[in-house]
Amino acid sequence: MASTIQALPTEVVYLITAGEVIDSLASVVRELVENSLDAGATRIVVSLWPQQWRIRVADNGCGMNLDDLQQAATAHSTSKIRSSADLWKINSLGFRGEALHSLTTLADLEILSRPVGGKLGWRISYGNGGEVVQVEVTAIAPGTVVTVSHLFGNCSSRRQGLPTVAQQMKAVQATIHQIALCHPHITWQIWQNDRQWFTISPARTTGQLLPQILPQVRQGDLQEVKLQLPNPLNSYTEDAINRVSPNSSLNLVVGLPDRCHRHRPDWVRVAINGRMVKTPELEQTILSAFHRTLPRDRYPICFLHLAISPNQINWNRNPAKTEIYLNEIIYWQEQITQAINQALSISSSNLKEAVHTTRVSKLLKAAETKGGYNFNPKTPNSSLPTPNSLKAVAQVSNTYIVAEHSSGMWLVEQHIAHERVLYEQLCDDWQLIPVEPPIILYQLSPAQLSQLQRIGLDIEPFGEQLWAVRNIPAPLQQRDDCAEAILELSWGGDLQTAQVAVACRSAIRNGTPMNQEEMQTLLDNWQRTRNPRTCPHGRPIYLSLEESALARFFRRNWVIGKSHGI
Repeated sequence: MASTIQALPTEVVYLITAGEVIDSLASVVRELVENSLDAGATRIVVSLWPQQWRIRVADNGCGMNLDDLQQAATAHSTSKIRSSADLWKINSLGFRGEALHSLTTLADLEILSRPVGGKLGWRISYGNGGEVVQVEVTAIAPGTVVTVSHLFGNCSSRRQGLPTVAQQMKAVQATIHQIALCHPHITWQIWQNDRQWFTISPARTTGQLLPQILPQVRQGDLQEVKLQLPNPLNSYTEDAINRVSPNSSLNLVVGLPDRCHRHRPDWVRVAINGRMVKTPELEQTILSAFHRTLPRDRYPICFLHLAISPNQINWNRNPAKTEIYLNEIIYWQEQITQAINQALSISSSNLKEAVHTTRVSKLLKAAETKGGYNFNPKTPNSSLPTPNSLKAVAQVSNTYIVAEHSSGMWLVEQHIAHERVLYEQLCDDWQLIPVEPPIILYQLSPAQLSQLQRIGLDIEPFGEQLWAVRNIPAPLQQRDDCAEAILELSWGGDLQTAQVAVACRSAIRNGTPMNQEEMQTLLDNWQRTRNPRTCPHGRPIYLSLEESALARFFRRNWVIGKSHGI
């Protein structure tokens, strides 16, 4: 039988490999912009003519000399790596040497470039396969201009299979936004059909840049944390220990859950070493860290950027380098969880240390007695850090605690502040205590019975359609409505849902008078919780009125008569 396996023609091979890297207008922009960033550019101008399938990217990077320009579009040509060992110390965005070569097989490619310090600029046009077809001297400022024309002109079926122009331009915008978040110091100008489409101004931090990309979010809605982290202990190999930094860095920007959130998890973003990547393990870690801080069916705004040692990453999972293998994934998940907990706290004094310290798990208990709410009046343990010194001043409508803060005045809703305290205590120490006589319940369905057993309650038949509950969650012990509370727990949900229900039912009710000592104790306990901004249902707990805002409202900058300094 004759062989049916044959080698593909060279031109077919080129088209297939090019399709792995260049498959849309957005992928062209991504590859060219990453080259600009690798060249040290601080200003990038992207011009698009989508109906003409033409793209131009201009930058002020280091530029290329004539020799480099003549090699730039040949197959697998790169200045980033030299040997297989270099694959484990990649610090650049590009390294495969495929992008420009792939473009010559799919489009017309022209590059103008002049190196910094060079006297001449050069313009080179490339033919199919990366051969140089035209070279001439040109006037150009230091930097590089790459123009791609007639993209997919030799593959009409590729054009027909692409989304509409509007959808492609949306993808281009999303690509630039993602890259800008990873490199906030860059100035961006984006043009479409010779008209300015949008710009992104440089910012000192990603948190300052984010409102340009999400206009509905204000900078005050965000919390940014920057940390230096030690590398995992087993990340050091014999040949790497002398050249790998002992530290990595974590840059985290979160939307405060009491101020902003999303309908979809579309703004849980992870970047590693300057590139946005898909990492389901880390994304799930982020979502878990926000559990019970947001309203139901709402998702956080969170951007995480890890700068870690190259030997921790394998970029060869996907040709577009958007999916990676990350070593020591559990270690990074732990660091991310602790960093998010720190960002969600209301502490401003221990940002650098908090990630590496063990959080206090045994919180001061707010014990409850029948007919009243007795907060432990003892002086709080001085070894426990008090994040913000809040002084209870008054109670409004038996609902809100007015607290004085060094930067202004806060209003704290007493019920949900206490609910947050109790919920975290229950999470840390879920105790079921025996009760005598037992609580008698009537007409439980099999599903209700199963649910109560699932969360650990000792329940047994006590007669016709009667059930005896012989242990209950500790906070319900002194309550008159204990039976109603247990029925509430029987209607479904996991253990955390039960803990939320117990905390909500056990917390001090709005409308309950509190004395000064009780209010102060509640404030102290609440400040020490891990997530003090919202209750377990996602409601905001406090409203802050800063001194600067009060001064503006009362026009304290006005000088009237002899009221100087008043």
